Amino acid sequence: MTVIETAERLLPLGLKNRLTPLLRRLEPILRDDSETARAQRMALIAFAIRIISAAIAFLSQIILARLMGEFEYGIFAFVWVLVVVFGNLSCLGFHTAVIRFLPQHQNRGESELVRGLNWTARIVAMLSATTLAVSGLVFMTVFDSLVPDYWLIPVFLGLFTLPMIALGDVLDGTARANGWAVTALSPTYIIRPLLILFLMLVAVWSGQPQSARTAMEAALAATYITTLFQFIRMTYRLRRQLGRGALSFALMPWFRFSLPLFLVDGIGFLLTNADVVVVGFFLPPDQVAVYYAAAKTIALVQFVYFSVKAAAAPRFAGILAEHDQSSLAQFAAQAARWSFWPALVVGLSVLAMGEILLGLFGPAFTSGYPLMVILLAGILAKALVGPGEVLLNMAGRQSLCVAIYAVVLAFAVTVNIIIVPRFGLYGAASATASAMMLEAVLLHIAVRKKLGIILFAFARAVKNPNTEGASHG
Repeated sequence: MTVIETAERLLPLGLKNRLTPLLRRLEPILRDDSETARAQRMALIAFAIRIISAAIAFLSQIILARLMGEFEYGIFAFVWVLVVVFGNLSCLGFHTAVIRFLPQHQNRGESELVRGLNWTARIVAMLSATTLAVSGLVFMTVFDSLVPDYWLIPVFLGLFTLPMIALGDVLDGTARANGWAVTALSPTYIIRPLLILFLMLVAVWSGQPQSARTAMEAALAATYITTLFQFIRMTYRLRRQLGRGALSFALMPWFRFSLPLFLVDGIGFLLTNADVVVVGFFLPPDQVAVYYAAAKTIALVQFVYFSVKAAAAPRFAGILAEHDQSSLAQFAAQAARWSFWPALVVGLSVLAMGEILLGLFGPAFTSGYPLMVILLAGILAKALVGPGEVLLNMAGRQSLCVAIYAVVLAFAVTVNIIIVPRFGLYGAASATASAMMLEAVLLHIAVRKKLGIILFAFARAVKNPNTEGASHG
């Protein structure tokens, strides 16, 4: 019995009559074995996980804010953002490089190179993150007088968390490259936030202070448990797939691809979190808390883009390996539509309940509602072009992505630094939304000029035969 038939049997008659057409449209996606259907299935799985994870993250942030209050919650939020950003940067682009090269090596039957790439990605991430953590510890020890006391211990705990964040991101990329959406996304987006909340509640119940320090201790423990579990699971699963054997390495091609991606992802991560970082430097922790709550709430819209991105990257890589420019254009346009329309629906729904949602964090947090409206404008502008940077990266246009994101990051940081001290949280939201709009425009132009594809949710995909093909990257 199929999933569709089971669902139809269990649904009430009225709901069944309404949902049957939709369920029947999903049936080819669930049954078909085509590459597009696989990408759609992965998108659906990623979308479902992101819905669940968004609910978990939102609920956990509300509970943490209620437990700690604005000041302590602001400290935790700021430090955790830094940990996630720099943990991702420590991968040096290999968490994306594995998505690019694993399908290629697997299609060629190069099992030794697959093993070597998996090993290299993990070692690079761990060594880089450990080096960064040690450097941070030395800096904090030498210049501790320059840092307010309430930051010291949470930051120290965050530095010890970095290696596991980096390893988890590489394992995520490896699972995505193999099409294992649940294995890729559930540890980071479901298990870890639940474990952080659970450990925090246990700590408070046992008499520990309701502070940022306690929250960071819970985050450190949860990250190590989750990542090590994922490491063991992935190791055995890959061993069953590949068997035991020798390792082979193509370090130069891997690093030539990964290092520009390190800049792209690094700039992208900094761009995504530049507003929180600048607010943390210029404003007190309670203001950081209000901004972070507003940004987190409207970020519920972002899981649409993330889901499409997770599904599109392997599909882009597969089409590019086949040198099929027409299919590439069609799928790229489809991905843009997958990004925009759900984002619009989710965004308007979140705004409709915005003040209620912010009020759950505490009475002081409702002042962040106008920030959500401003940020949504930028999110929707970015959704109009879908995963444009993923397409450029998979087509070998990493250097162009670096240039685009360098311009956008410079714009975002400069504008934030200029207007946040004067306009506060409204300045941060306006600067961030403007940067996302600039990013969308530049990505649209770059994809059209370099790949001959009109990447826009309201336009049909076309191939421009006069432009340089994707396969030349």
